Amino acid sequence: MFQTKNFLLILISAVLLSLSSYAQTAKTGSLNDIKFLDGRWKGTYNGGPIEAAWTAPEGNNIVGYIRMIKDNKPALYELFAFEQEEKGPVAHVKHFKPGMISLEEKEVSDTYNFIEAKKNQALFEKDDASVRIIYELRKQNQLVIQRGKLEEGSGTPKWTFIDLFIFNRIP
Repeated sequence: MFQTKNFLLILISAVLLSLSSYAQTAKTGSLNDIKFLDGRWKGTYNGGPIEAAWTAPEGNNIVGYIRMIKDNKPALYELFAFEQEEKGPVAHVKHFKPGMISLEEKEVSDTYNFIEAKKNQALFEKDDASVRIIYELRKQNQLVIQRGKLEEGSGTPKWTFIDLFIFNRIP
């Protein structure tokens, strides 16, 4: 009887430990949570065309860019490197004016940390917690990037999101 109780306690402990480990892994996320970014995308923004492209996950990273055009001239470039880290995917973003003039300091990039993922959707938060970004594959050929800000009105603060960029897949 004593051995059976001990065995059951050990078994239950092992199952709980295993579930705890699984929950931490599931919450951490991976580049597979954002593999839907893969491909070339086009839309409009601020009166001009906007184009984006991301690679498939490989070597613990995804790279990409967004190119914005205004009055038939380059307006802004964004370069992305999503890197797999222990805490999940981390997005490093640098912004450039025409002529590849960096808007951030040489050694600095905007950093967004993975929060959670659902099917065809991933949520990231900027290091300073000022902005949240949702990447979402809404339809087979439509990618939407939403920007969120914290609304601190009456009651509990909550994040509100607006569609920032809406892209259609380029065949």
